[in-house]
Amino acid sequence: MNPVPPALPPTDTPPPGYRPIVVGGDFVAALGPLYARWQEGAFLLGLRVQARHCNPIGHCHGGMLATLADMLLPYAAMYQLEVDRRFTPTVSLQLDYLAPVPMGAWVEGSAEVLRSTRRLLFVQGVVCIDGAAVLRASGIFKWGEADTGPCPREPFGLR
Repeated sequence: MNPVPPALPPTDTPPPGYRPIVVGGDFVAALGPLYARWQEGAFLLGLRVQARHCNPIGHCHGGMLATLADMLLPYAAMYQLEVDRRFTPTVSLQLDYLAPVPMGAWVEGSAEVLRSTRRLLFVQGVVCIDGAAVLRASGIFKWGEADTGPCPREPFGLR
């Protein structure tokens, strides 16, 4: 099998309305940049797939998509539930890879809360390219301590 030759790196320009966010510490910062927006009552998280996000055949690596989903689900829930930003360790994350994601693609995800208890958060979401689903995710997260930063309820300034 011959690997796909490297393409020119795409620009990292997000669609209008998205802004870069800092989330997940140094690990996610090294993988990003990630972008978010608030649109019609929904938190959207996106990424422009670059060569460094790809596997040897030029598609976004499943681990990168898993990381995107792992950030998307709890942050979408925090926005939807209007709770303070908090650390939400992943208890369980299930993913279904529905289609390959080519380099240069803009991928964006949205999510919905299924249930929230005092200790646990249950969320599901979909990541799409141009409205076509490429990843389905569901997860269980543990509610951690609230962020004590300057704007915990509006950590990304999206509303």
